[in-house]
Amino acid sequence: MSRDSRLSVALHLLLHMDGAESPLTSVTLGPRMQLNPVVVRRTMAGLRDAGIVRSVKGHGGGWSLARPLEAVSLADVYEALGTTSLFGIGVREDEPTCLLERAANSVIAGALADAEAQVMRKLRGTSVAALARASEIHERHPRRTMTKRRKASSCTT
Repeated sequence: MSRDSRLSVALHLLLHMDGAESPLTSVTLGPRMQLNPVVVRRTMAGLRDAGIVRSVKGHGGGWSLARPLEAVSLADVYEALGTTSLFGIGVREDEPTCLLERAANSVIAGALADAEAQVMRKLRGTSVAALARASEIHERHPRRTMTKRRKASSCTT
């Protein structure tokens, strides 16, 4: 089963955008993260619709943060991506006629609901800015900016 990495990609993009002196284009961000610029644009579209980033078209345009990362929770980003389920497991039938399958479904649904609630509490309680602080990214790369030299390089953090 393949994993949905959109949340990880979106958080990575936001962290790269933090401290940028000017808007960053998908063409700049994509290669830096070893992503196709189309993937960057698709990811950013959901973040833009949620008011996390903004975009400016034309020369000198690109993507920029619409609000400080301290004001953006991981849950905000997760929800902006339109992700529907945290887990890839579920029940075979929603309303089975077999009493044994109903019992199994009840336990599975309860466990998944509890686990999802716990994960969402953690995501709501963590800001994107806290990721940078937790990883000490700013100690290794203080207020990183995208210079011409760095634009061409891939992410090293």
